[in-house]
Amino acid sequence: MTRSALSIMTLGLLLAACPARAEDAPAQKRAPPTSYTAISPIFGQLVSFSTPIGFVPAFENTKDAFYIREAVPRGETAQQWTQMITVTGARGAATNPNFNAQGLAAAIAGGFKKACPETFAAKGFGATKFGAQDGFVAVAACGKLTSSADGHSETALIIAVKGSTDGYTIQWAERGPQQAAVAVIDEAKWQGRLRALTPIRLCPIVPGEAAPYPSCVGN
Repeated sequence: MTRSALSIMTLGLLLAACPARAEDAPAQKRAPPTSYTAISPIFGQLVSFSTPIGFVPAFENTKDAFYIREAVPRGETAQQWTQMITVTGARGAATNPNFNAQGLAAAIAGGFKKACPETFAAKGFGATKFGAQDGFVAVAACGKLTSSADGHSETALIIAVKGSTDGYTIQWAERGPQQAAVAVIDEAKWQGRLRALTPIRLCPIVPGEAAPYPSCVGN
C-alpha cells in the first residue's frame, strides 16, 4: 500500500471515529477570486481571457478595421500607468495568406526595437494553440524608451492569435525605472503573467446571444 493510500485510509478512520468534531468544524473559507473572465465580440469572433482583479477598463476604440481596449490598475489612467493589459483585433488580417501569429508578434516586438535600439531585448516563448487557433507568445523589452520624458523601461508580454478571419493580440505591459544597459527579461515572471491570462479562447459569435456569452464560457 502506498503512503498516500495509507494516509487517506487513516484520515477516513479518524473522521468515522469522531463524527461530531467533523460536523462541528467551521466551513473552510474560500480564497477570494484573483481574476475574472472578460469575453468580448471583436469583429468575427468572441475573445475570452482572464483579467486579474484590480484592472479596470481605461480606453476602448474601433477605427476602421482596428479595435483596441486597454485596462490599467484601478486609480491609474491610459496615459499614466504602471501596468496595462491590451487586447486588439485586426479585421480580416487572417485572410491574408502571408499572415501568421509569429509574424504579428514579431511586428509588435519590432516596434519596441525602434523605440529603444540600444537597450532592446526580446525572447520568444514559442508557437502554441488556443483551442483550434494558432498562437505565438513572446516578450519584448526596452531598457530605456528614448521617446519618453523620463526614459522609463517598458516590458510587454505579447500573445498573438490567428483567428478564423481576424488577427488578435493580448498584451500585458509594465513600466519601470530606466536601465542603462540592454533590458533583462525575467522569463519566470512573464511565464507567470501568461498563466494569469489563461485560459484564452476564441469562440464563434452566436446570433442573438448577449453577454455574458454562455456559449463561450468553458468552451
